[in-house]
Amino acid sequence: MLKPHSLVLFLAASALAGCQAVDTTSGGAVGVDRKQYMFSMLSTEQVNQMYAQSYQQTLSEASQKGMLEKSSPITKRVNTIAQRLIAEVPAFRPDAAQWDWEVNVIDSPELNANCGPGGKIIFYTGLIERLNLTDDEIAAVMGHEIAHALREHGREAMSKAYGVQMATQIGSAFGVGTGSLQLANMGVEYLMTLPNSRSNENEADLIGLELAARAGYNPNAAVSLWKKMAAAGGSAPPEFLSTHPSSGSRTEALQENIPKVMPLYQQRR
Repeated sequence: MLKPHSLVLFLAASALAGCQAVDTTSGGAVGVDRKQYMFSMLSTEQVNQMYAQSYQQTLSEASQKGMLEKSSPITKRVNTIAQRLIAEVPAFRPDAAQWDWEVNVIDSPELNANCGPGGKIIFYTGLIERLNLTDDEIAAVMGHEIAHALREHGREAMSKAYGVQMATQIGSAFGVGTGSLQLANMGVEYLMTLPNSRSNENEADLIGLELAARAGYNPNAAVSLWKKMAAAGGSAPPEFLSTHPSSGSRTEALQENIPKVMPLYQQRR
């Protein structure tokens, strides 16, 4: 007979069995070809629609505060870079060319940028101004964020969370103790969620590197970008318990892959 914590882990595995293995993108020159597991009941269209609503709410709040940039020099830079990168997404995912892409800039000191499901991009002026980013470095950030959207990392994370929730609910119905449930959830988090999150960051780094090169932006800028980010971030948590690779391992992986994409950059130039 299974012990309580073993039962919950078994139920978690059974819940995750409802996932389907998919290839969201092609491997590209950088060779990102990991199979991803998504819940079939959680479609790409559903996730894109949910995020689009949240995105519009964020823009509305920024606009009400007078923080939504429309025609500033930074906005023009960001839009120009975005259009060049978006033009290259079919190399990894042809259907993404038909996404309803949006690019917006928010005037805020935050060191942040993101591209949500379905191609919804937000850049914060603080990232560009405080780090004094070049166009090549902006392209490195944006390529990284676009890669998250192309790989559907958000949908992947939601699928995992849904599987854990299902297992927890089933475990509760079977009368499994709270302590065992917490143990199972901790095991799922540390053995599955965090490693995959770090893997997702590495994938975004590499695909973003290639997108920028294909768009004619120097891939070496990815290294200088993350050095600036590391300097601005100060002390960071240990890599083992972080969802982001350490600056050292991240830089090393980028440097190893720059030769793979440099011909694409030189050809575009």
